[in-house]
Amino acid sequence: MASRVQPRQLAFALPHAESLSRDNFLEGPANAAGLALVDSWPDWPNRVMLLVGPEGSGKSHLAAIWAEQTGARSTSAHVLTAAEVPGQLATGALVVEDLKSAEFDERALFHLLNLAREDTASVLITTRVPAASLKIELRDLKSRLRAIPAVELAEPDDRLFRALIVKFCADRQMTVDESVVGFLATRIERSVVAARQTVELLDNEALRLGRPVTRTLAVELLRDGRRQADPRPGLSPNQD
Repeated sequence: MASRVQPRQLAFALPHAESLSRDNFLEGPANAAGLALVDSWPDWPNRVMLLVGPEGSGKSHLAAIWAEQTGARSTSAHVLTAAEVPGQLATGALVVEDLKSAEFDERALFHLLNLAREDTASVLITTRVPAASLKIELRDLKSRLRAIPAVELAEPDDRLFRALIVKFCADRQMTVDESVVGFLATRIERSVVAARQTVELLDNEALRLGRPVTRTLAVELLRDGRRQADPRPGLSPNQD
C-alpha cells in the first residue's frame, strides 16, 4: 500500500503593524542624532531638515514621532504635486517621506521649500542618500537641497540590533528566548531590513510547521535558505 503524503501546511501572511510611538522607539548610538533632532524642534538650525539613513534605519519612525509632536501632515515625495503644497503646509509642519532621484516632481518640491520659508513652516524630509547624491535637473532646487542641514542615521550596533530583533518578534507576538536572539544576531546581515525579514520568515515557518520558535528552527531556516540560495538579505552564508 502506498504511503500517504502529508499535505504541506500553509501559513497565512497576516498583517503585523509596528508601533511608531515614542515609547516604542529603540534608541542607540546609530539613531541618537535623529532623536535629538526630533526633540530639539522648534529650535532647528533651519526650517527644513533632512533625515538621511539606509532602509529600515528608523527614519519613518522618527518622522512619525515628530509628526505626533508637531501636528504635521505626512506625504510621500513621489506623490507631491505643486497644487497640493499649500494644503500640505496648512498645519505649519510637514513630513516628506522617501525622497529618491527621478521619483518626484522637482518643481513641486521647489515650490514647497519656497512656501515653507515664506510661511515659516517646518518640513522634515527623509531620504536614503545625501542630497548631493540625488540626481536633480532643476539647478535652483539642487543648490537649495544641498544647503539644507542633514542628520544621518547609521546601521545599528550590536546592542541595538539585538533589541530590534526582540522588538520585531514582539510585534508578531512571537515568544523567543536569548538563544534565538543571540543566534540570529550573529548569523544574519547587520541591518534592520535583514532582521525584519528573518523574523518574518521564522514566524511563517513556525506557523507552517506547527512548531515553537527555537534556536533549532532558526538554524534549519538559515541552512535551508543557504541551500536554496535565497537572495534576500536576511539569509547569511555564515556557518552555524
